Amino acid sequence: MTFGDKHSSGTRPAQTLSGYCRDCGAAAGAANRCADCHSPRLIRHGEIDELTIAHLDCDAFFAAVEKRDRPELADQPVIIGGARRGVVSTACYIARIYGIHSAMPMFKARKLCPDAVVVKPDMNKYVAVSRHLRRLMSTLTPLVEPISIDEAFLDLSGTRAVHGASPAVSMIHLVRRIEAEIGITVSVGLSHNKFLAKLASDLDKPRGFSIIGAAETVDFLRPRKVTDIWGVGAVTARQLAAAGFNTLGDLQAADPEMLLARFGKLGKRLSRLALGQDSRRVAPKRATKSVSTETTFNDDISDPIELERRLWKLCERVAARAKAGGHLGATAVLKLKTSGFRTRTRNQRLAAPTQLAEDLFRATRPLLVKETDGTAYRLLGVGFTDLIEAAADQEVPPDLFEAGAQRRALVERTLDELRKRFGDEAIGKGRAWKY
Repeated sequence: MTFGDKHSSGTRPAQTLSGYCRDCGAAAGAANRCADCHSPRLIRHGEIDELTIAHLDCDAFFAAVEKRDRPELADQPVIIGGARRGVVSTACYIARIYGIHSAMPMFKARKLCPDAVVVKPDMNKYVAVSRHLRRLMSTLTPLVEPISIDEAFLDLSGTRAVHGASPAVSMIHLVRRIEAEIGITVSVGLSHNKFLAKLASDLDKPRGFSIIGAAETVDFLRPRKVTDIWGVGAVTARQLAAAGFNTLGDLQAADPEMLLARFGKLGKRLSRLALGQDSRRVAPKRATKSVSTETTFNDDISDPIELERRLWKLCERVAARAKAGGHLGATAVLKLKTSGFRTRTRNQRLAAPTQLAEDLFRATRPLLVKETDGTAYRLLGVGFTDLIEAAADQEVPPDLFEAGAQRRALVERTLDELRKRFGDEAIGKGRAWKY
């Protein structure tokens, strides 16, 4: 395996392995520097020309964009976040030296690094950069699967004939293009499946390029913690530890049938991933432009209180769809149709993309209030537009920057869990009730 430029794989000497310069893409010779550009950033691996699944992850994305736009922040510890009662969205790598990390309470981050520059997030700007990033990735292959605003999988099978270069070299050129055109850095993991490619991209951040080959997979995974598997959080890790499973090596040594019997479908998944077996394909998602719902009333409604009650129920429905689809909306939309069949549509840009019903309601309620002037309506609709993908393991959206947002997100997540267990009508907020 190779961790960036530091290590190489196989029993052969590093100089005999195939490799490339990460700064210009030229083939690496026997020397420790590139013969063309003299860069020491060489990467070698015995399977470098065979692996086709890549994971690209931006380095401290929000902070990197802000540093790009404000060069005076280049050498400063930068935290992206909001009010004192909010949480850290992103910390640059300088700030991380002080122990600051994402989701840390802002007051604690400020104590750890009083001199840090705190920047309020600009989600509109980050979304625009993300779209540019995806356009560049799409120049390599149509098989691009975004999994959050700043990371994606790429399947580069068959692209050698198109680009005249191996997937590894194509990714090297893509990284250089991203740095030149967008002005941020990214890290790349290259392997034979998605699970390992994502693991590889975290091995040598920032500006990393790491490879995990098929031949070394089991040995590489053996000492790693069970939390390196997607979906294994603190609670599951404690359950596994209680059963004697702390590392992937522990899972490798276990009987798959025993894991299945003890942990159900999760046990089967753990057994396969511990051995580096992942059959999931890179699945491009057709861009979803909006998530919305609407209802036509049996009788026209002009009463503001009743319209507000109906609005809340629709917001809950839209939020459920957004969560199920892994979407965050950057714009809230309200739709009304009068008894005379005239449609009124109003939009409100959100402070940050969200998938919470409470945030959607807070944005659209004032729009509704302005339209409740005695007009009778036959239809009411609400939705999110300007969607981005939520991270695969994201439980709440990254909109926890203002005071009270964390509490709203926690309350809504709790309600969601109760509905899953006891049904949609088991619990709700008072504004949904009819008096």
